[in-house]
Amino acid sequence: EDAKAAAPKAKPAPKPAELVTMTPDELKWVANPASADVSMAVVWGDPAKGPHGAFHKFKAGFNAGLHTHSSDMRIAVVSGTMIAASEGGPERKLPAGSYEYQPHGVMHVTKCDAASDCIIFVVSSGKFDLTPAEAPKK
Repeated sequence: EDAKAAAPKAKPAPKPAELVTMTPDELKWVANPASADVSMAVVWGDPAKGPHGAFHKFKAGFNAGLHTHSSDMRIAVVSGTMIAASEGGPERKLPAGSYEYQPHGVMHVTKCDAASDCIIFVVSSGKFDLTPAEAPKK
């Protein structure tokens, strides 16, 4: 009896990986903490805590102004036309199918063309934040 109680318990077999799929109607859109004109639908990770992947939806004509992020962001434009520029650099229109890499700490502008809303998919190396170049005017 005592020998059975002292024997180590077998570890359960690891759960096999599973395919994860989501259709657009399954995405849960929530307000983005940085702007009321942006919503996000997280598909993996936790943007409040660390690395994650999420769709971001911008209203037509949205302009985030000059800002930085503390994490690297890799972006694919899904719909609409995003407009991106490094600090002091020329603006570049990024139609659906475009890619952008935003290294952490690089000052840049992110806009959505006025013609239609924009949706991007972002893979971030850490938590989501946005630090404006200038303090908001009161």
